Amino acid sequence: MTWLYDALLGPFIEFEFMRRAFAGLLALALAGAPIGVFLMLRRMSLAGDAIAHAILPGAAIGFLISGLSLFAMTIGGIVAGFVVALLSGLVSRVTQLKEDASLAAFYLVSLALGVTIVSLKGSNIDLLHVLFGNILALDDPTLLVIAFNATLTLIVLALIFRPLVIECVDPLFLRTVSRAGGPAHMIFLGLVVLNLVNGFHALGTLLAVGLMILPAGIARFWARDISAMLVIASASALLSGYAGLLLSFHTEVPAGPAIILASALFYLLSVLIGPVGGLLRRLFPGRHLEA
Repeated sequence: MTWLYDALLGPFIEFEFMRRAFAGLLALALAGAPIGVFLMLRRMSLAGDAIAHAILPGAAIGFLISGLSLFAMTIGGIVAGFVVALLSGLVSRVTQLKEDASLAAFYLVSLALGVTIVSLKGSNIDLLHVLFGNILALDDPTLLVIAFNATLTLIVLALIFRPLVIECVDPLFLRTVSRAGGPAHMIFLGLVVLNLVNGFHALGTLLAVGLMILPAGIARFWARDISAMLVIASASALLSGYAGLLLSFHTEVPAGPAIILASALFYLLSVLIGPVGGLLRRLFPGRHLEA
């Protein structure tokens, strides 16, 4: 039993940086995974990925001005994310270009611009930190920012939960009975940006959206009810984070990629054995597989 303790619990009990990393993952899982579920249900998964990259120029400008300053990079990322989300929506409404193509264009420009800005002042290590994060180096101020953003997300999500759910199921009905759809959508985009900035501090720009989209995909194979999806997505995100941290601790795999790879493994298992549309269920739809 000693080896089991050393393998599964010892790293978190003995090392403070592992506890900090897990605390950050807890906040990301509780707030980011539910946002990912609504991104998936609203067919905005790729939009979330585009906005994740769109925060890079703002964070890079903050880095250019103040170095690796938490406040400057957070504010810069939030502002850049909002600007790109609003501009892409505006372009799709005043031109014939669809919103996904508009987001793709802004995403490419933002990524190139952000990398260029960081390269002007920083080293390759700074660039890797911005692109891939360093969840094992979270300090108290960063944890407080992540926890505050996560708490704010859960409160606001509870307030706009009803119109979000209705719009996912029947947007036409929502438009006929209420005008809450438009404001709820804009608020939801704000929550997306906020949680992508959270993910940026822990996992970097390139992986920030991973703990939002992959757990949402996992939940889709295990539940049909939206409330159950939210719970499963958060639980799978936390489990993926725990497994990824252990993988990183016991091997030489970087923590961020290890967490996303663990989540990808759970996603593949869900594709195979998930009771809601999984491959095994489709191949053998008999009574012995019924819930």
